[in-house]
Amino acid sequence: MSECRLVLARGAADAAARIGEHRAAHLALIEPMAASGALILGIPLMGEGAGYQGSLMLVTPEALDGYLAAEPFLRHGIWASHAVHRFRIAPLPYRPLPKGPAPAQPSHAVAIAFDGTDEGALPRRLAVREAHLARVRPAAEDGTLTLGGAILNEAGGMAGSVAITAHASLAEAQRWWAADPYLTGGVWQRVEWHASRFAPLPYRALPG
Repeated sequence: MSECRLVLARGAADAAARIGEHRAAHLALIEPMAASGALILGIPLMGEGAGYQGSLMLVTPEALDGYLAAEPFLRHGIWASHAVHRFRIAPLPYRPLPKGPAPAQPSHAVAIAFDGTDEGALPRRLAVREAHLARVRPAAEDGTLTLGGAILNEAGGMAGSVAITAHASLAEAQRWWAADPYLTGGVWQRVEWHASRFAPLPYRALPG
């Protein structure tokens, strides 16, 4: 697996009204980062109705500090807050990330899931991990799973997951995930659901 840094940003209350002022500068920053491999992925977190709620960015560890110092959404208060997590991308047979013009409406769903913090949390995950991987591997091959991986705690242990799927509605995504061992096995104790779409950035191939 390939470790990077996951930046989860929450939009300010007035972010949707002001984001247009800073979107061009944001894209000007992240486009060369995508081309160089410093930015692995960057997508908006949206509501079902396409309203901006925040951002999800996967950045190499070496690029993190410089990126955050330059990010217009952070400097101009589009982000009300942000958290940085260690993250490990699952090495699955992903298809290339979507290219072409960004669609007008959300095209993907994002699950940001957190495991429990009790003593049984890790054993629960490990007990069903192989069954989970057996389910998501063909989903990566057929394009249903765009990217997935583990949120890590400070010690490097698995503490949650992020999964991006090619579902145009959150209800569709939730129905698909309902059969996954990480949900049926009680691994994911809290899940945040967001819609998203992809900007046409020159991303490098995902690991796997």
